[in-house]
Amino acid sequence: MARFVRCLRRTVFSNSPPSIAPKIAFPSNQNPNFIIRRRCLSSGSYVSEMQKSAFQGNICRLIRNEIEYELDRSPPLQAPSSFGPFTVDERPGEQWISLKRKFGDKDDIKIEATMFDKSVPTSKSTSTEPECVLHITFVVNISKGGAGETLEIMCSAWPDTIEISKLCIRKGTQSSPSSYGGPEFEELDDELQDALYQFLEERGISDELGVFLHRFMKNKNKYEYVRWMESVKSYVEQK
Repeated sequence: MARFVRCLRRTVFSNSPPSIAPKIAFPSNQNPNFIIRRRCLSSGSYVSEMQKSAFQGNICRLIRNEIEYELDRSPPLQAPSSFGPFTVDERPGEQWISLKRKFGDKDDIKIEATMFDKSVPTSKSTSTEPECVLHITFVVNISKGGAGETLEIMCSAWPDTIEISKLCIRKGTQSSPSSYGGPEFEELDDELQDALYQFLEERGISDELGVFLHRFMKNKNKYEYVRWMESVKSYVEQK
């Protein structure tokens, strides 16, 4: 009987299939290759986010350093709200400023001036040591109360003087592009040129205005640059 049991045991084990390594059980609705790929993508996204965060942090650090340097070197001053009889509108964020005043009973005067719009080399300028003066364009508009016509005078402001370049009469808010605009200022009679400079000076538009505009725009240039850098930093910091 014992011999029969041993024979039966050998028979059962000899007929059993060879052993197989255990398999990982995946949920029936998921592909194992998809799971592995998803893990790789998740890891790549994490690295990408880390790189993006480091990139943003580096830019923000450089911008902060630039802002601190500009403010420490020569911080912008509080912009004046007036120049003589003119009120000054700084127009933050723009490349123009406005000055306004009333002269006499009828003249409404408005001046619009750009920031520095070009530079011109001086006679002392050389190829190794360039020396330039900055230029500002400003436009004077003088209207007579409720009248539809406006005298428009185009001018240049240099560091210590102003120059008239052209003048014309504007009728209403719209003028035909084919309208005759008159000659260049320098083509006018010398006495007439002198009289027009005197006309402006009586209304507070003189060489002193050129000096004021250069001081004002130097400060505004710094202020707008710092404001622009702050805007860039705020954008980069957005998630």
